[in-house]
Amino acid sequence: MYPHDPNKDVVSGVLVVDKPVGLTSHDVVQIIRRGTNIRRAGHTGTLDPRASGVLVILIGPAVRLSEYVSASDKRYQATVRLGSSTDTFDDEGTVLQTASPDSITEEMFVQTLQKFVGTIEQVPPPYSAVHVQGRRAYDVAREGEEVNLEPRTIQVHSLDVLEWSPPEAVIDVFCSSGTYVRSLANDLGKSLGCGAHLVGLRRTKSGRFTLRDAVPLRRLQESFVAGNWYKYLIPAAEALGDWPMVELDADQVELIRHGHRVPAKAGATGWARGVSEQGDLVALLEVDPTTSEWQPKKVFFQS
Repeated sequence: MYPHDPNKDVVSGVLVVDKPVGLTSHDVVQIIRRGTNIRRAGHTGTLDPRASGVLVILIGPAVRLSEYVSASDKRYQATVRLGSSTDTFDDEGTVLQTASPDSITEEMFVQTLQKFVGTIEQVPPPYSAVHVQGRRAYDVAREGEEVNLEPRTIQVHSLDVLEWSPPEAVIDVFCSSGTYVRSLANDLGKSLGCGAHLVGLRRTKSGRFTLRDAVPLRRLQESFVAGNWYKYLIPAAEALGDWPMVELDADQVELIRHGHRVPAKAGATGWARGVSEQGDLVALLEVDPTTSEWQPKKVFFQS
C-alpha cells in the first residue's frame, strides 16, 4: 500500500513520464492514480503501447488544462523500414505488399520525405482509436470490416533523417497534435513505390516538455513507495510554459478569482497564463481588444 497523503485533494501539477514500451497510456495513468492516491489524473496525448517516451500526466485541478496541453506540438524519433507495407502500418500487422527498396538512395529518400512537410492531408491508420460511427476504428478493422476514415489536416513542421541504414531509416518528426507517424511511414512508402512501415517510435517532446524533463516510470514507482514522489511534480503553470505569462499581485488575484477583469499592457494580444507572485497558476486569460483588459477564461486558484 502506498503512503496516503492527507493533502492529496489540493495537489495540482504535472508529472512527465518516460513511458516504456508495452504499456498503454491509460495503464500509466492508473499506476499514477494508485501511487499518488489521487483519482483526478489524465494524460495529454496517447502513446501507442509499442511506443516509448514523453507522456505528460496532469494531476488534480491541473487536469482542466488538458485541452490546451493536448493541442501542443509533438516530436518523435521514428524508425521506418522500407520494402513492405502492412495493414496496421507497423510491424505488428499482416504484410500486404513487398518490393525491393535497393534502388532507393538516401538522396531520393530525403527528397521524398520533404514532400510531407507543411500543411498536409493525412488519413489515420485503420487500426487506430479514431471513432467510426460510434465505434473505434481498430474494433471495426479487427472484425474484418472495411474501415473508411476521412483525411485530416495536420501540420508537419520538419522531417530530418537522423540515420540512413537501408532498409531502415531513423527520422526526426516535428508535427502538430493529431499526426499519426504510422500513416506518415505508410504514405512515405507509397510515394517511394516500395512500401514502408513503422518499426520503432519514441516521443522526444510534447509541448514544452522533453525527455530531459521526464522521469522513467520505474523510478517514479519507487518514489511512490518511498513517499517522495512530489520531487517530480512540476507546477501546473509550467504545463503551458510556452504561453506568455502575466504576473498578478494579490489584489488582481482576488479580482480574477471573482471573474473580474484586470488591465493588460499596451500591445498585449491573445491568451496568457495568469500566475500569482508565489508562482501558482491562477487562471487562463484572454485579452479583450476593445477594452485592453485580461478576461479570465478558466480560473484555477481556489480559496
